[in-house]
Amino acid sequence: MTRPEESDAAETAAWAGADDEAQRAAESVEAEVVDDASAAADAAADVAAPTDGTSDDAASGEGGAADPTAELQAQLDERTADLQRVSAEFANYRRRVERDRQSIIDTAKGSVLTELLTIVDDLDRAREHGDLEEGPLKVFADKVHALLASQGVEAFGEEGDAFDPAVHEAVQDESDGSEPVLGTILRKGYRHGERTLRTAMVIVR
Repeated sequence: MTRPEESDAAETAAWAGADDEAQRAAESVEAEVVDDASAAADAAADVAAPTDGTSDDAASGEGGAADPTAELQAQLDERTADLQRVSAEFANYRRRVERDRQSIIDTAKGSVLTELLTIVDDLDRAREHGDLEEGPLKVFADKVHALLASQGVEAFGEEGDAFDPAVHEAVQDESDGSEPVLGTILRKGYRHGERTLRTAMVIVR
């Protein structure tokens, strides 16, 4: 027959063994929970601050959130491209206006210089007759020629020059047609820069 004291001791020992086993199981579960929590924390840290060189856009792409820095950079690139395009258009406009302005100036100057050529023709005829050897008329003629030279006006059309129908007006052709040259110069031609103010009137031989 078992004594009450022995029964209590055995029961106490059984409960103690059960408690120890339960504790060990609890500690094992707790350790697994801690490990899982640590692994989850590490994974979250990797997502929050990637170290493999990926951008913030890739890290936050799964959540659908846009990167403000990337959006600002895209807007900056767009505005920069617009500014460059406007600057190029303005530069082209300025060059076109300057070219047109210079063309207007050259046209107006050419018109005035062309009107002076009739005076030059009269002075040349006076020189051929010996009227410009001395005196006030010679001084006037020299000043007119100096004015034309200062404006870049050049005379062309000398006897013996090759005939060029673009700048020479032939009133008579005495050549054989192979290599025509200028014969008698009836009226000199004049050019202002690359522009012909008046063609030369010649006889071709």
